[in-house]
Amino acid sequence: MKTVEIRPVREDEHEQAWQVLRELRTQVDREAFDHALARQAQAHGYTLLGAFEGGDVVGVLGMRVVHTFARGAHLHVDDLVVTAEARGRGVGRQLLAYAEEQARERHLGWLFLDSRPGAVGFYERQGYRRHESVLIKKRLDGEHGD
Repeated sequence: MKTVEIRPVREDEHEQAWQVLRELRTQVDREAFDHALARQAQAHGYTLLGAFEGGDVVGVLGMRVVHTFARGAHLHVDDLVVTAEARGRGVGRQLLAYAEEQARERHLGWLFLDSRPGAVGFYERQGYRRHESVLIKKRLDGEHGD
């Protein structure tokens, strides 16, 4: 297994991070990525982590501390993505372990995330369990589809 360094993505690495994110979020162009990253960081303390192999970004994970009445203070993970080439080498597991450690250091007792059905098995193998709440949504802009 190659050595992987997990750390926050620097601004000069945004292009690489965006290319990785696009493997999951194909609709996000570079301008939207930069705008959302800046907005999330300012409004929610969002941090984009990168998994680096020899200077190349092979995985990303977004995380932010959230406070709700239902869940209290917890770490929420957004968009854990590993490049197709790097999957199966433990990169996702290492990104998630880093986020968990960050949560512990902040004295947060929980980490929550949303998952695509095809990725649930990966999270369950890491000790995650399905939450009993059901996610409900309604599109308000008049568009059709999800």
